[in-house]
Amino acid sequence: MELVTEDNITELAEQRWATAHDPRTQELMTALVRHLHAFAREVRLTEPEWMAAIRWLTATGQISDEKREEFILASDVLGLSMLVVQMNHAFAPEATPATVLGPFHIDGSPELGYGGDMSDGVTGTPLYVTGTVRSLDGTPLPGAVLDVWQADADGAYESQLAEVEEARLRAKYTTRADGTYCVRTIAPKGYSIPMDGPVGELISRTDISHFRPAHVHFLVNAAGHEPLITHLFQEGAEYLDSDVVFGTKQELVVTFQAHDPGPTPDGTPSAVPWVEARYDFILQPAD
Repeated sequence: MELVTEDNITELAEQRWATAHDPRTQELMTALVRHLHAFAREVRLTEPEWMAAIRWLTATGQISDEKREEFILASDVLGLSMLVVQMNHAFAPEATPATVLGPFHIDGSPELGYGGDMSDGVTGTPLYVTGTVRSLDGTPLPGAVLDVWQADADGAYESQLAEVEEARLRAKYTTRADGTYCVRTIAPKGYSIPMDGPVGELISRTDISHFRPAHVHFLVNAAGHEPLITHLFQEGAEYLDSDVVFGTKQELVVTFQAHDPGPTPDGTPSAVPWVEARYDFILQPAD
């Protein structure tokens, strides 16, 4: 019988987790043990600090529900989400780069037609996002589905508004035969991540900016191609260089062109000034 000491505890724990039945589980858990123990040794973790961490994780789980994903937010602000994205989506240089999903995506958004208004009933400057979904070789992709969502002018997503029961600022659009699409919404604004939970409380102890630049989320799917999770950011927006979730990429920064009242990309007139962002999504063919 080998008694546990500070010197051998890591080896003993690693040996136990090496009995995992699945090889990948074995690899993940033994590596996790090694790195967790190495971290504790490096910082000489105290018992009060360890207990504070346990309570923080507990609080993060308790505040999470079907609408609020506080653990995703924690992963985002630690840079882990973007690291995983970068490692798992090594697209060709010509393809649209991927970025983080974020904690506010909701499945089952309503389907709208070309130019359908997903901002119906929400105040803001009308924004039309237009372009084409194409493959790497330039071939237009008809029938591609763009799942789109964003925050309102106050920086709030539907999932943050308990009183909202219907779809709000989210919809799905399908490209036409020539691969073109047209999304109608409102111009987004930069916003703060939720600061009323464990992640926000931790951020508040630092000089880290807790803001995200103005953006619209996209999840694009087309047959025979890799799914694309990405954003479009407004050129010149605040916080592009200090995005709290590390999601900004230069290739995703687009101009919001201002227009006077009049015809819009979907052929209908606008009685008020509006803006347009043009962007072609280039998808990576599936292996």
